[in-house]
Formats: sequence, structure tokens, C-alpha cells
Amino acid sequence: MMFDPVRMYASLLYIGSVVVALIFALWIHNKILTIVAIICEICALIWYSLSYIPFARRVVSQLMVRLCDTEL
Repeated sequence: MMFDPVRMYASLLYIGSVVVALIFALWIHNKILTIVAIICEICALIWYSLSYIPFARRVVSQLMVRLCDTEL
């Protein structure tokens, strides 16, 4: 179910950010880039988890639009 059409992008982003975080941590030894990759992992995992709750992604998307909207 990880690669269902609803969850495919979140799954690919999560797997990709895990690989990138490991590369940054173990090969490049850059702490800041590792932390950025880990933050991307967490966001992708949250978005993936929200796909199992009905209408959760829509609610979170609308909430983020309202919070990030700069027009008054």
C-alpha cells in the first residue's frame, strides 16, 4: 500500500530523504544538511500518515494555506 497513487509521492520523498540523510551524515559529514534532510523525512512521514485518516490531508492543506496566506 505504500506505493498506492495517494501515497506514492510521500513514500518516494520519505525514502529519498532517508537516503540523502544517510549520505549527508555518513559520507559528507555535514550536520546542517543532515538536519534539513531529517526534517524532510519527518514532514514526508507525517503527510504519509495523514493519508490513512479520511479528509486529513485536505484539512491540513487548507489550514496551511490559511496560516501562510499573507493577504489581509
